[in-house]
Amino acid sequence: MTVFTAPAWDQHELVAFGSDRSTGLRAIIAVHDTTLGQGVGGCRMYPYASDEEALHDVLRLSRGMTYKSALAGLPMGGGKSVIIGDPRRDKTPALLRAMGDFVHSQGGRYVAAEDSGTGVSDIRLMAERTPHVSGMNDNEFGGDPSPSTAYGVFLGIRTAVRHRLGVDSCAGLRVAVQGLGHVGYHLARHLLDDGATVYGADVNEGNLRRAVDELGVLPVAAEEILALEVDILAPCAMGAVLNDRSISVLRAGIVAGAANNQLATAEDSARLQDHGILYCPDFLINAGGIIDVHHQRTGSANDEKRSHIERIELTLAEVLQRADTTRQPTHDIAEELAREYLRRGPGLSVAAPPLQAAG
Repeated sequence: MTVFTAPAWDQHELVAFGSDRSTGLRAIIAVHDTTLGQGVGGCRMYPYASDEEALHDVLRLSRGMTYKSALAGLPMGGGKSVIIGDPRRDKTPALLRAMGDFVHSQGGRYVAAEDSGTGVSDIRLMAERTPHVSGMNDNEFGGDPSPSTAYGVFLGIRTAVRHRLGVDSCAGLRVAVQGLGHVGYHLARHLLDDGATVYGADVNEGNLRRAVDELGVLPVAAEEILALEVDILAPCAMGAVLNDRSISVLRAGIVAGAANNQLATAEDSARLQDHGILYCPDFLINAGGIIDVHHQRTGSANDEKRSHIERIELTLAEVLQRADTTRQPTHDIAEELAREYLRRGPGLSVAAPPLQAAG
């Protein structure tokens, strides 16, 4: 396996491989860009089919974190880590402590938080071995940033609805949520509270049953959710769900979800545009979680954090307007804006809306 020729390689500053024989840990840490600050991002645990697949994921995820933090106006760089293994079978306290040792060995260049396959309790175990973690116990959800991610995605959906349909709520609209885990569950609750009809699917039967029983989500088979005839599709599971094959069967006018790296390739943003589908870039609207992590680290009040998350609406509205004007895909517009912030370097204030700072 080569790193420098990997398809997702993008001049990353750091790629580190770690293993621990006694616990079975096999993990990768990637730091993409630290122009704006330390590389910060979640620690994902997933049973990757190969080491190459794990490397591809961590490279893409860390790059996405760079753009996510930049667009959110955060003094953070882009980092991510992955643990190769099934979280339901392979996760142990000893393995997580070993992961904490691995994170610590990077000397603070990477700060870990929860992600798919990990939770607040797992980060606390890692914290026994390193201070370079965040998202544990300083918000109203016990440190879990997932509800903040869901809130930001909900605001993104509402902004897209306003832009495309000219209405100010999701009342009467049909939304398909793919993935009802930490984020998808809270997103479904926001949508239902706003008057939407929510259909949901999850490969984890427990997640689906909880959303059906507690929220009233309408269950759909996992293999049918993408092709459901709805107004909005919200991918909230794993990445690369939008590709040349799946885009051709979509029957939603808006795609806006929490999953990272929803586009399988860079060309898929243009494919969505060609099909008349309004795509909300994932790294823009799912930034609520990393914003939460930032405010946990700085000890900010919850109302300050909430106000910061709500700026996602302003940024997305600008991206959608620019896309209309230039006829460029929304994903490309959002990446251009993030690169502009990176060129400006450190000092981007989180106190002012990012678009004002960009001029």
